[in-house]
Amino acid sequence: AREAERLGYHSLWTAEAYGSDAVTPLVWLAAHTERINVGTAIMQMPARTPAMTAMTAATIDLLTGGRFMLGVGVSGPQVVEGWHGVVYGKLLTRTREYVEIVRTVLRREQPLEHHGEYYDIPVKGGTGLGKPLKLIVHPLRSNIPIYVAAIGPRNVALAAEIADGWLPVFFSPKRVSVFRNSLEEGFARRTDPKTLAEFD
Repeated sequence: AREAERLGYHSLWTAEAYGSDAVTPLVWLAAHTERINVGTAIMQMPARTPAMTAMTAATIDLLTGGRFMLGVGVSGPQVVEGWHGVVYGKLLTRTREYVEIVRTVLRREQPLEHHGEYYDIPVKGGTGLGKPLKLIVHPLRSNIPIYVAAIGPRNVALAAEIADGWLPVFFSPKRVSVFRNSLEEGFARRTDPKTLAEFD
């Protein structure tokens, strides 16, 4: 990590499957470096609530002085259902809701309230004591870059639509034209103006 930083590399990335998590080694690497960016590729969405992911992102970004890049993904059904005990479900819906909630938490513009297909916050049918809350720490950056890992054309289009970057897991140069079309489709649906040149 120190050598990569000395050589001017842009970033260090950590992963997780069903062994070590992505966050712990990333923070350790960040503590031993000063300038290089650090990112998760990926934090598994089914393993964490979006609010927990936002808290983690805000904390790491503060500790690193704004060097954190949040990479998230849905993982695969073997890990999601066989390890985390969560139904794999609809990838696009889960990803869209997840990223929206993380961004809401980090912006701190209002208390978190989200009622979707996967996330019901505050949850209905519980004790009735839950109420919308707002992150009590002020993030160093309210716009921590979010990268979405995606394989299929529809997931790649979603990454271009809602994320700051795409983690091209299992990328094949033979499918460049398919991915380019998916990226262009996603950019056409963006609510903020971002071009392929600005997308990581």
